[in-house]
Amino acid sequence: MSLPNFANRLLAGVLAGAMSSVAMAEQVACRYTYGGESRVLTARPAASPYAAPAIKVGSFFKFRVVFQAQPADLASIKIYAYADRDGGPEPIHQAIYPYPPAANPGAPYGFTGRQFVYEPELGGELEYWCRLQPDEEGAE
Repeated sequence: MSLPNFANRLLAGVLAGAMSSVAMAEQVACRYTYGGESRVLTARPAASPYAAPAIKVGSFFKFRVVFQAQPADLASIKIYAYADRDGGPEPIHQAIYPYPPAANPGAPYGFTGRQFVYEPELGGELEYWCRLQPDEEGAE
């Protein structure tokens, strides 16, 4: 095989690998409900778990999803709920799932199942469930 032919094959292989990883881009989508209002929080894979922000939900909760796909030994999806107190956020819920999560295509509430987190003082309820979905924005 000539050197130019080898280089062309190598380049084609690299491009095909890059395109397939882009086409396979995933994100975690968590549907949460609090106070009768439902929203979706999406999380893309993060290089550092510290980069994932906690969003404010109502007047009491903060909700955070950390999606770490690499390195393989640390790959996980972590979901946190915090009580938003005057002295700073206080963790009240943590759930950790392996990445990729176990496949269960018939599950109505994604890989987490339907979860409930309660305010320790007022008794309000944060309900959520999460699933993996294609990341169309990341696949472009």
